[in-house]
Amino acid sequence: FQAAHGGTLFLDEIGELPLAMQSKLLRAIQERQVRSLGSTQEDAVDVRIVSATHKDLAADVAAGRFRQDLYYRLSAFPIVVPSLRDRMDDIPELAAAFLRNACKRHGMPLPELKGEHIARLKNWHWPGNIRELQHVIERALILGRGRVLELVFDARGMGSRAATEDLD
Repeated sequence: FQAAHGGTLFLDEIGELPLAMQSKLLRAIQERQVRSLGSTQEDAVDVRIVSATHKDLAADVAAGRFRQDLYYRLSAFPIVVPSLRDRMDDIPELAAAFLRNACKRHGMPLPELKGEHIARLKNWHWPGNIRELQHVIERALILGRGRVLELVFDARGMGSRAATEDLD
């Protein structure tokens, strides 16, 4: 909160936050004050909160796994983004962007993202959603050593040769 003062605090996977921590988060949001570990003094904070989750928080509220008051605090402006498997037409653009970013980060040349790659990407069921796509693209770049993409769809990064064939 203190590092984000005057800006935005992104809380990823908020649905995984234990109930004990939810009350502390709610207090910080409501009071706009936090206390550093070991301090006796409260510091004022001004932050915009953006949170994300893959869970159905309304169902978790009903089941007693998520605080209702925190749910209403965080859901002032909800944005629902469908999972990747429900928007397969986005895959070519997302894969190309992930590939450009990975090449830049690793200092590697940009290999061609071919139609065969896109077809294989569109045929996967994406249990790990968009993060999995990002990791598959980065792994394909690294395994192909920047020359060709070697797609691997196993969540552990290891797969059969059939799943990892090179596409020249």
